[in-house]
Amino acid sequence: MSHFINTYLPNVVENWEGDNGFVVAIQQTLYMTFVSAIFAGVIGIILGILLVVTTDDGITPHKVFYTTLDKLVNLFRSIPFIILLAVIGPFTKLIVGQTIGPTGALVPLVVGTAPFFARQVQLALVEVDKGVIEAAEAMGLSPIQIIFRVYLKEGLPELIRSGTLTTISLIGLTAMAGAVGGGGLGNMAISVGYQRFENDVTIVSMLLILVLVFVIQGIGDFAVRKLEH
Repeated sequence: MSHFINTYLPNVVENWEGDNGFVVAIQQTLYMTFVSAIFAGVIGIILGILLVVTTDDGITPHKVFYTTLDKLVNLFRSIPFIILLAVIGPFTKLIVGQTIGPTGALVPLVVGTAPFFARQVQLALVEVDKGVIEAAEAMGLSPIQIIFRVYLKEGLPELIRSGTLTTISLIGLTAMAGAVGGGGLGNMAISVGYQRFENDVTIVSMLLILVLVFVIQGIGDFAVRKLEH
């Protein structure tokens, strides 16, 4: 095995450790993915719930608020991520004090992901049986109680599916952020593998990203199966 690796993956062996090696790149990708997922998840759920409850047939309809929020979500979803990285540079520096490196990529990752997840949350929650919501209103539950006891409880499997999809999309964005100085496996694939013509580095970087995607998809599918039984 070691003979195969040294023969066919010499650049991978050379770049495995060190400040710019694979070990650090994996840690940076995990850091960008999961820290961004936590913040984007919280913001996305809040925005998604607000979109559902303030729509015309929601439990607290508010046309102006819904229209404004709906347009903002569409606006930020429409900005290409590679442009978003540059456009919100000053805001990123204000929040985390830097615009490069894994930490500098966190703000654009959250801003680019939260609107996407908010729309996924909205789509998941509108599937909740309206009869259950009407029954909760008839029982005198407050809007906050309906959100937590009905919307989030009944829509939990779909929310997990949406969260899994969003996290996998986020991994793709971390690779893009890596290509412009964010670090991680995307940076390893482009800055080392592609630009130095070290194809084995590019291929192994891609395989490691795919492994991460498959693990997250597997965990998401397992959680949904448990909840649906």
